[in-house]
Amino acid sequence: MFEIEGHLGVRDNHLFIGGVDAVDLVGEYGSPLFVTNEERLRENYRRYQRAFPDTDVYYAAKANGNLTILRILAEEGAGADVFSGGELYMALLAGISSDRILFNGNSKTDQELRYALQTGVRVSVDSLDELKTLASFARETGKVAEIAFRVNPDISPKTHPKIATGLSTSKFGIPYTQVIEAYDTAKRIEGVKPVGIHCHIGSQIIELTPFVETVNRMMDLVEQIDRLGVKLEFLDLGSGLGIPYKKDEHVPTPEDLADAILPVWSERSDAIGVHPRMILEPGRYITGDTTVLLTRVNLVKEAHKRFVGVDAGFNLMIRQAMYGAYHHVLVANKADLPPMGLYTIAGPICESGDILAHDRELPPVEKDDIIAVLDVGAYGFSMSSQYNGRPRAAEILISHGRPYVIREHETVCDLLAKQTLPPHLL
Repeated sequence: MFEIEGHLGVRDNHLFIGGVDAVDLVGEYGSPLFVTNEERLRENYRRYQRAFPDTDVYYAAKANGNLTILRILAEEGAGADVFSGGELYMALLAGISSDRILFNGNSKTDQELRYALQTGVRVSVDSLDELKTLASFARETGKVAEIAFRVNPDISPKTHPKIATGLSTSKFGIPYTQVIEAYDTAKRIEGVKPVGIHCHIGSQIIELTPFVETVNRMMDLVEQIDRLGVKLEFLDLGSGLGIPYKKDEHVPTPEDLADAILPVWSERSDAIGVHPRMILEPGRYITGDTTVLLTRVNLVKEAHKRFVGVDAGFNLMIRQAMYGAYHHVLVANKADLPPMGLYTIAGPICESGDILAHDRELPPVEKDDIIAVLDVGAYGFSMSSQYNGRPRAAEILISHGRPYVIREHETVCDLLAKQTLPPHLL
């Protein structure tokens, strides 16, 4: 059984999340249900900040953009890495200061670039085309946009190809061999001011070597950019530190990451006499293990395998279908019972790939049992959809042993939101 002090525990065979019975939560709020523990969220952020006390921690809002999550992290002092106008709006609404937001993205719209100028956030520019567009908008409005360039450092993070973002074949950023020319261009263009440099090599990285390699490559660029007369205020290294999805799986901690990269950072900065502020963008580490997806069993079927049909599918949790990702599962109302057989947890979606967990050893599973899928706080609800006409789930926050609804269950009426019939069909 997964037990984490102050977060997950078992009493009388029931799973408790932040001190609250998971079975009672489903009874009160229905199923499926995302349940997040506020104390775990705060502690995860604080652990990162303790490991990097002189670093700005910008939460990657794409991991989980719920307003309550953003508000809690704003209270903790987090900045934000945002990837759209919507994420920027939510971060500002949550109380994150515009001077602690970096607007990232490989294909920003004109509307988003104008919004960035309006709100005064810094922009991570992904191409020379974007640089020219942003500069022209800045001149129109009499503003100066503070920018970084996102660098494609051509470093393999040894993670799933779909979440490796720093390879030479990636759509993100400017190739590192072209970056110096980009800064030389930017310093001559009215309307923009280069003040930083940015990269991100991927997600769910469980080795430290790629991070060390990234620091060295980026500091090489910082040194060359300084020779151009461009004084960089910050170097944003992105993040990508993984979490343990499997029981007893060892992955590096923020402390391990700090031990690996801070000495290199300090040595390289001192050697070239340039000391930009470090920014890190953790997302998965902050929210990943804070949240459990609770889903009710509709049926158990003996077929090619013993299938457990539940009311949550990849419309709510697509990581397994998309990445082959592993999430530990347990029976929330039989959490302390020994396993008695192999079960495959299948969702209700009309796709053969709608499997939440393959061949898991579980206690005897029956209709109306509650399956708990762990570690779904990152890229869970944020990647969910209404596919197959299925309303999205509610989200619950557990704070000091008390549940709060932070997103209501959608209804079938929400499936019709923004839809209209043309007059000839009325």
